[in-house]
Amino acid sequence: MKHLCPRTRIAPSAPEFSRIVLGLWRMADWNLSVQQRVAFLEQALALGVTAIDQADIYGDYRSEQLLGEAIAAAPHLRNQFQFVSKCGIKLVSAQRPAHGLQHYDTSRAHIIASAEQSLRAMRIDVLDLLLIHRPDPLMDADEVADAFHHLQQSGKVRHFGVSNFSNAHFELLASRFPIVTNQVELSLLHMDPLHDGTLDLCQRLRIAPMIWSALAGGKLMRSDKDESEQVRRIRPVLDRIATEHGVTASSVALAWVLQDPSKPLVLTGSGKITAIQEAVAATSMVLSREQWFALWCASAGRQVD
Repeated sequence: MKHLCPRTRIAPSAPEFSRIVLGLWRMADWNLSVQQRVAFLEQALALGVTAIDQADIYGDYRSEQLLGEAIAAAPHLRNQFQFVSKCGIKLVSAQRPAHGLQHYDTSRAHIIASAEQSLRAMRIDVLDLLLIHRPDPLMDADEVADAFHHLQQSGKVRHFGVSNFSNAHFELLASRFPIVTNQVELSLLHMDPLHDGTLDLCQRLRIAPMIWSALAGGKLMRSDKDESEQVRRIRPVLDRIATEHGVTASSVALAWVLQDPSKPLVLTGSGKITAIQEAVAATSMVLSREQWFALWCASAGRQVD
């Protein structure tokens, strides 16, 4: 049976996005031809995955350009997807010879220039969502809000969010401009957002977080002689629940994340369509509370109090 990815509204004032988001941060490593990139996008679209996650810096500033080449080769895809990008990190790179030191930049000029460069690179007219990539100790919330207002009024970006922000950083920027998501790391190997208030804040504000590294960079799936005791506790529980549901262990791990009441969106990180299929399959799974907590306990190494 073919699963189609459901959609969810990421915030009361924002549009619906597919709950699985096509993460293209490693696209430069996949060594796909333009036509192979087009085929991959079309296959994801056929599964109901209609959101794409990028960032200016991905692939040493090349990933957005690689996507843009595919969009140029198949212009019909331009209106089929929603495009997310991020800005605010400056890498030392041959692609950016003026950068002498890796650092953060959330100045008005950089945010606007980065968004405009992302549009050019991806060959699109508007970003559906632009995120500040990391908290910047020198972030001036009023200046960031001014940049957001300019980009929105000029029709270049529809909505704005943040990535890896603490609750304090989030609330500061949200006090100046509507913020519709926080993209954070969450997995069975990294449960901090469950307990530090990050997902509670999202639920209180009725915004859907976006989750990166939901499979812990593949550590949950790979057998490794140096794997941690935490992984050794989790994997047999994943395998047992996967057998009970008739799915893969990766689908179970993703379902565990998707079941949070904040209704998160999960980013993929693979160029293999089978990985996207497993992610979409996770959206139709419902773990029992005992199954969900069995995984939590395996990760934490203890029972709940």
